[in-house]
Amino acid sequence: MNCKQHWEQVYKTKQPNEVSWAQEIPYTSLEFIHNFNLPKTASIIDVGGGDSKLVDHLLAEGFEYITVLDISEDALNRAKERLGEKARKVKGIVSDVNQFIPNQKFVLWHDRATFHFLTTSEQIKRYLSTAKEFVSGYLTIGTFSEKGPAKCSGLPVQIYCEEELNNVLSIGFKKIRCINEDHITPFHTRQNFLFCSFKSYN
Repeated sequence: MNCKQHWEQVYKTKQPNEVSWAQEIPYTSLEFIHNFNLPKTASIIDVGGGDSKLVDHLLAEGFEYITVLDISEDALNRAKERLGEKARKVKGIVSDVNQFIPNQKFVLWHDRATFHFLTTSEQIKRYLSTAKEFVSGYLTIGTFSEKGPAKCSGLPVQIYCEEELNNVLSIGFKKIRCINEDHITPFHTRQNFLFCSFKSYN
């Protein structure tokens, strides 16, 4: 089973409350975004956003140019169905992030729980090359910390401490701040995340 097949199977067989990353309100992501003081016309991409409810909150706050990227078409269709008429205001793109070639620059690149699935140097290099070229403002990443799990959804993950994540991103971005946070899953287990924000050198 390849990567796309894996994620399509996940979203075909599991409900939102049956996946560990589910959040009713993405408090930390929103708090980081609010600190950027972005205009409502800022171009925002949620990388690996799937059926995350971040887009619901961004729309409610009046943001006008939101793109959600995910490898799973089923995940994006779930979000589209949930949003109803509001879905017309969101651009959904079905693609593996490492095969994604944007046709625009983004003021904000948001990624919660996609980056840590990139476990080879080539995957990481390709991701960062795309982000460096197409982010003209801010980047925020939520990834598993050193206290986080070694696997998620049956797949191995790459864990990071603050220094390691900063070193990886330092070629194109300057760190603003980082925090560690326990995410409580729908199964009442804890996953420790490292959330960091960065400013593009572009």
